[in-house]
Amino acid sequence: MKEIKRFDFDKKPLKEKWYLTPLKYLLALPEVWLRKTKVNKVNMEGVKPPYIILCTHHAFVDFKVLTKAIFPHPANYIVAIDGFIKREWLLRNVGGICKRKFVNDIKLVKHIKYSLEELKSIVAIFPEARYSLIGTNAILPESLGKMIKMLKYDVVVLNMHGNHLSQPVWNLKKRKVRLEADMTKVISKEELTNLTVEEINDIINKAFIYDEYQWQKSNNIKITAKNRAEGLHKVLYKCPHCLVEHQMNSLGKNLFCEACKVNYEMSKVGELKATNAKTIFSHIPDWYEFERAEVKKELLAGTYHFEDKVRIESLPNSKGYLKLGEGYLKHDENGFLLTIDNPETSLELLKEPLTLYSLHIEYNYFNKGDCLDLSTIDDTYYSYPLTKTNVVTKLHFAVEELYKLKMKELRQKSASFPTN
Repeated sequence: MKEIKRFDFDKKPLKEKWYLTPLKYLLALPEVWLRKTKVNKVNMEGVKPPYIILCTHHAFVDFKVLTKAIFPHPANYIVAIDGFIKREWLLRNVGGICKRKFVNDIKLVKHIKYSLEELKSIVAIFPEARYSLIGTNAILPESLGKMIKMLKYDVVVLNMHGNHLSQPVWNLKKRKVRLEADMTKVISKEELTNLTVEEINDIINKAFIYDEYQWQKSNNIKITAKNRAEGLHKVLYKCPHCLVEHQMNSLGKNLFCEACKVNYEMSKVGELKATNAKTIFSHIPDWYEFERAEVKKELLAGTYHFEDKVRIESLPNSKGYLKLGEGYLKHDENGFLLTIDNPETSLELLKEPLTLYSLHIEYNYFNKGDCLDLSTIDDTYYSYPLTKTNVVTKLHFAVEELYKLKMKELRQKSASFPTN
């Protein structure tokens, strides 16, 4: 592993090559036209490149909606390293800037600054850093406000609607759903001088609020696909009736518990209704937040713990994944410990709670199973649990809630520490 060439993060970003622009539009615009995509522009008068555009993240179609929103201007795009696999030349030449997920990277900030100042480009950032799991906004990094204040450029938010519904991460079969997006300048470069980092983050977080299932109901968007609930158990893994975890399942338009046999039916407008019991959650994101609260209870009680054998793959560069064999993954109040001990590879990776404010997970990733990934500056390790099933959503909750609790402890200690 030490001899393997790593991804070169030192290369400066490129302006989109003119001869690739027609290809970009050919790939993006037909779909957004067919989906009758509407971009509502707010406070955008006089906004011209360079500026920063922060985008909500739902599905692959996000990039196509973004292309329509900023038309006819090109951009530099922050893209995770798995997006560069087998197409590094193409991604670099359309303005892609590579990033490993949930890793602090000063080089990325320098590349963003270079794109704005030297290339005079729009810089597109997806700060949620993964597709929305349940059609609601995810946690944003606190460092985002600090970077924006330092850069001093107009900040635009592209809040998209319908994208998650059209291809939810738990069921990648496309549905026919019209798309919308609100493109809003939320902060001008002049305003940044007088705003604190906390105020900047507050403005951005409020602009990022979305709820796809509420939007679906409010706009009477009907999804008639017979399999519209299939895969939903990947996210809604805990039964609110018997409180058993990882025994939820789904088929067609039904979500059900294998333990207590309660069955929920998903309507054409995205609501849930129990068919053989009293409905506890009709709004899908409410069930999701119930699970979060349950994980927090475990953390506070000191009962949360996860460990399992895992199959591990590495992604050191854009050439593809390397199979490292089996290892062991542990997660508790001390964070993650990922280990491999075999004749070919040795690894001990510790990710403490305050180094991860969230976690990137995948459902049935390339048909290889559910997984989570942990990154260093030089590598990304994909771990596939071998004996425990449907556990990655809970792991993501645990990471986020553990980070919040540890940050609260840290702030309380800082507040009680004498200043003189």
